[in-house]
Amino acid sequence: MMTRNEQRLLQMKADIFQAIGHPIRLAIVELLKDGEMCVCDIATRVGAERSNVSRHLAVLLSAGVLSVRKDGLKMIYELTTPCVLNFLSCVTDLVRQKVHNDAKALADS
Repeated sequence: MMTRNEQRLLQMKADIFQAIGHPIRLAIVELLKDGEMCVCDIATRVGAERSNVSRHLAVLLSAGVLSVRKDGLKMIYELTTPCVLNFLSCVTDLVRQKVHNDAKALADS
């Protein structure tokens, strides 16, 4: 049986997956791979309303995936955990393999 600490660690990991697990939040994380950005630029790049992007940024901040600093009137966001990009790269490979396998299965049927 798992200990309370093991259960808590698993829950914390699941919380991070949940925080990242939205298309807009994934886009934000991938945008920030090249460096920090202000919320205005993030909203433009993901094609969403600034208020909606701000809510998604808050989720990522709460999960510890991002950090924020103020620069004048701008809020500047950056990845605090760039290692998450390694996981996302792995997921991309998995998706490509799944698409390949699905296409092959359709061609063979």
